[in-house]
Amino acid sequence: MSAAGPGLTPELFWLLMTAILAALLWVPFIVLSSRPADAPFQSFARMARISEMSDITQRAYRAHLNLLEQFLPFAVVVLIAHLAGVSNGLTLAACAAFFWLRIAHAVGFIAGFARMPLRPLLFTGGWVCILAIAAAILLA
Repeated sequence: MSAAGPGLTPELFWLLMTAILAALLWVPFIVLSSRPADAPFQSFARMARISEMSDITQRAYRAHLNLLEQFLPFAVVVLIAHLAGVSNGLTLAACAAFFWLRIAHAVGFIAGFARMPLRPLLFTGGWVCILAIAAAILLA
């Protein structure tokens, strides 16, 4: 993937795409928690009790939180790499892989087909991408 604009490196492009994913991933939870089956939660008059919602609604909630758990360290290492001028095949591959792993994780988690051991493997893949970028920075 080439840079999308001036000053936007491929790594920053993938960071931007992941930020957009994180900004959109709350939508499935809101849509699912507003369904008639979850009628007590439609008014938003009180804090939702996630444990009382449908399984798919709970999975959508967790998928969003799970992405946010990995997004912060991913964003930090990508920004440090950018500021340090570290950009190579490893950082590009790790950034792209991180994004696609997070897509697969979210879709699989919400749909319910990414179960043991697939979901933890997808999460671990993202973690390895973060560590690979950090290693590229430290070894530069």
